[in-house]
Amino acid sequence: PAAPAAAEKVCVACRAGRVDDDGYCENCGHAQPRERDHMEQESGPIAAVSDRGLRHHRNEDAFSVGCTALPDGARAQVAIVCDGVSSATRPDDASLAASRAAGESLLGALPRGTHPQQAMHEAILAASHAVNALADEPATAREQAPHQNAPACTLVGAVVTAGLLVVGWVGDSRVYWVPADRATPPARLTEDDSWAAQMVAAGLMNEAEAYADERAHAITGWLGADAYELEPHTASFKPDRAGVVVVCTDGLWNYAESAEEMAEAMPPDAADRPLHAARVLVGHALDGGGHDNVTVALLPFPAPPQGAGSA
Repeated sequence: PAAPAAAEKVCVACRAGRVDDDGYCENCGHAQPRERDHMEQESGPIAAVSDRGLRHHRNEDAFSVGCTALPDGARAQVAIVCDGVSSATRPDDASLAASRAAGESLLGALPRGTHPQQAMHEAILAASHAVNALADEPATAREQAPHQNAPACTLVGAVVTAGLLVVGWVGDSRVYWVPADRATPPARLTEDDSWAAQMVAAGLMNEAEAYADERAHAITGWLGADAYELEPHTASFKPDRAGVVVVCTDGLWNYAESAEEMAEAMPPDAADRPLHAARVLVGHALDGGGHDNVTVALLPFPAPPQGAGSA
């Protein structure tokens, strides 16, 4: 076939055919990946990667990353990661709406001097409102069958400044802390809103027993119009050394559940090459089976001064 014009999309399979308006190659007929099947973004020293995985027909994860300046001129880094609840209606729309709303809320509040932990709490509320609004849209009423739930997703996020690390979450997506000095132990900074976590917290099962149960990943907290009660969790930390903050969905941590496993899967130069490291972590999940959508954002700590970027 004639080579496609520069402005036209070229088939990812045969690398020759033009892609038609329906997303198929006119040469070999191969269906092209959808925009959200694989997403990557760098924002200053932060990077995020999201992939559909190997089993799901679409990517129901979404993320938002960005940098802003605090009133004193210091830099703040922001990452939000959302995981659509597959049993709900339009989970991909829910995660996208939540990640955008939360990211915009944080990037608006921090420059005004709102404390990062309060800003995170407000961002989770903003995300909740955005997801709730989807249930009121007329299109949802037409699509929604009686057995389906309103659009829903989980959310996890982090704000990193020169001396403070704030995390916030609803659901079972997680934040991990991996020190630059790998001789220092890493840590998980969030507690899942899940059946397994409840069993462990109540002393009814140990962690191995709880996570081996088929009910383990049933979530007990989420964003959506039919959530029982919204309980945003936030926590703040003041690490005394450099490191990398890992914000991810269970599509990744299912293949690196403990903090030690997550640290082992992450390249040692992640703080300097966050996009490369995020790709490696997504690859780790895909190599493990890729049973779910996989999303991870990496934020170096402390936040570099204004004007500094990643290599």
